[in-house]
Amino acid sequence: MARPTFSAFAELLKPVTWFPPMWAFACGVVASAAPLAGQWQLVVLGILLAGPAVCATSQAVNDWFDRHVDAINEPKRPIPSGRMPGRWGLYVAIAWTLLSILLASVLGTWAFLAALLGLALAWAYSAPPIRLKRNGWWGNAACALSYEGLAWITGAAVVAGGVLPDSRSLVLALLYSAGAHGIMTLNDFKSVAGDRIMGVGSLPVRLGVDRAAQVASATMAVPQVAVIGLLLFWGAPWYAVAVGVLLGVQVLMMRRFIAAPVARALWYSALGVPLFVSGMMVSAFALRSIAV
Repeated sequence: MARPTFSAFAELLKPVTWFPPMWAFACGVVASAAPLAGQWQLVVLGILLAGPAVCATSQAVNDWFDRHVDAINEPKRPIPSGRMPGRWGLYVAIAWTLLSILLASVLGTWAFLAALLGLALAWAYSAPPIRLKRNGWWGNAACALSYEGLAWITGAAVVAGGVLPDSRSLVLALLYSAGAHGIMTLNDFKSVAGDRIMGVGSLPVRLGVDRAAQVASATMAVPQVAVIGLLLFWGAPWYAVAVGVLLGVQVLMMRRFIAAPVARALWYSALGVPLFVSGMMVSAFALRSIAV
């Protein structure tokens, strides 16, 4: 049997997508206000679990079950191009699932359960018969929850000895998960043609590209407004101002994105999303400052 090259294997796991859950895990660690002395090994293992393990698994699973759609949208991807031959894509997805479970088992009960949930959502998102991605509302919600909220909560719990974070941290994790739903929609603008043909109901397909761009922008912005209000209420005004400035720049960029969604979705992902996740870390430090 032909075997994939290392470059095809690496491309299948999409390292560029690992950053959001790794960053969210780090935000949870910061927000926990737990002392980090003597816990750096746990933090590093947790970041590896969030990114190169669970997130990479989700990418491999998605590429395997999306191989027919990718043959239309992205024919140079490893599986449709033949660089990942036969059923190697499926084998990698299964192997990475098992490796993720093994890594999670050394990080405590909460991390283990969170990893199982994240992996279950990854398979449910892509694999039939559930295949959540056929509905842009549900599919993007599953991804957003896994990439942001679940990773944030897991990071906080791991350094707190398995104890769930307080209500303020949970609320911020959920708000940024809601905002990440819009970020997930940005990825759908590049594949509208193939999604229509293959019956994938992404939001650009369901709503049209113009309306989907407006919904995605509002979905990213409104939770951040709520975060600003909460930070003010919790007595962290300067952190609220910082998040507000970051949001203001995003709003200016959103106007340009909405004017040409298909052409500028990747542009906004590259420049606007970093501002969103920067606000996440600012909010995490706000919680840490309040707890001190």
